[in-house]
Amino acid sequence: MNGETDWENLDLNGENYDYEDLDQEIEVGTVAPPAPETPPPANMPPPEYEEEMTLSPRPTPPLAPVTLDFKGPGLFGPDTGLGMPTCLLCVCISGSVYCDDANLEQIPPLPKDTTHFYGRFNSIRHVKNTDFINLNKLKSIDLTGNQISGVDEDAFRPLPQLQDILLADNNLQALPELPPTLRYIDVRNNRLISNGLHTDGFKEMSLLEFLYLSDNKLDYIPVPLPESLRVLHLQNNNIQNLHVDTFCNSHDRNYIRRSLEDIRLDGNPVNINLYASSYICLPRLPIGSH
Repeated sequence: MNGETDWENLDLNGENYDYEDLDQEIEVGTVAPPAPETPPPANMPPPEYEEEMTLSPRPTPPLAPVTLDFKGPGLFGPDTGLGMPTCLLCVCISGSVYCDDANLEQIPPLPKDTTHFYGRFNSIRHVKNTDFINLNKLKSIDLTGNQISGVDEDAFRPLPQLQDILLADNNLQALPELPPTLRYIDVRNNRLISNGLHTDGFKEMSLLEFLYLSDNKLDYIPVPLPESLRVLHLQNNNIQNLHVDTFCNSHDRNYIRRSLEDIRLDGNPVNINLYASSYICLPRLPIGSH
């Protein structure tokens, strides 16, 4: 061989390589060994495991008893004959029946436990003796603002607990016999005449305190009046004179009617100055023309 062979750069295919250049192109990477797997603790369940729990059932509270305010043939009271029961046509709350401004032409059948009936501002023309039959708990009737021109004689008298009756703003010329239990009577603004009132009609009403008869056609004060009376309104009638015993007792000069404190006679043709002996027993003078 003519020369020395460079064994370090000898290529088996007959080509020489510069291994120093090759060292610059090769990068040696270092990879960390994988971390050893840690087995789960022996007492822990695998992730997909869910422990079943048994819950004790909750106690069921007892149901409250259902009570109805009214007793009748149905949940909403008796049938009115108008396609619905009374307590759908009207409003029934704890014994009170409100039928105000309901376009009624007659009084609907009422539940047996009715204590207060309000039938104001309707078109009722007549009160029949069967309208309030067997309503033994009824205490108040308010028919203000109707067109009532007649009331059957026994419409109110059989009611054992009736205390208040309001018939103002109607067309009544006469009143039926009223029960002695009344405390409040309001028949203002009707067409009542003196002959339309029962003789001694208020005498036995020992509980009567308020009597409103104004704006009618009365010719005289309906006497005798009960001692319990506190308010008597007779303004705007046709009363022309007073009797000595209208309010006082001509046989007892010491008699004083202490309860009657509010008397109105204004709007009548009577001159009360001419009848001083008629109200000398009163705690206050009547209001009227002097």
